[in-house]
Amino acid sequence: MASPGDGIARPRITLPRGDQLVFEPQGTGDARTDAVLRDNAEYLRAVDEAIGDREPTSKAVAFYSTGSAYLDSVEWIGGFVEDGATVTGTVRYVDRRVTFDEDGSAGLTYCGDESKGYTKDRKTGKTDVTPVTKDSYVFYNDRLRKNAKGVWQVTKSVSTRGHKACRP
Repeated sequence: MASPGDGIARPRITLPRGDQLVFEPQGTGDARTDAVLRDNAEYLRAVDEAIGDREPTSKAVAFYSTGSAYLDSVEWIGGFVEDGATVTGTVRYVDRRVTFDEDGSAGLTYCGDESKGYTKDRKTGKTDVTPVTKDSYVFYNDRLRKNAKGVWQVTKSVSTRGHKACRP
């Protein structure tokens, strides 16, 4: 993703080979809302990059998250490292909706369609193509706060697999 031109020195993120993340909508036309959507997308890209690089304490993940979201990400990424796995395929993040609270934080809800996203064994190179079930669809409810640099960091993320709001 190109730099948004906001003057913030952002980490360059490269997804693992064969991994693709799609975000809809990418923008709404509202600058503040679009900044939240953009930084959240970069957070998700940073997590996949860290899985590919086998780097649970990735600087890019720390750039786009803090608090329990960062700690949960380190644990999530560590699980892939421990299992000798990486990510591949396409995950779509759709129906992304932002609300702003009086305290300056933002709420972001969205659905993750993992029906074409897979894990791959690093040693064998074999992709684990799993059948599509209701658990292939994940509802996310994230909390973000703008830090002193102007980055909307994920501070908390709660996900629910198989949530009816996200199933086709």
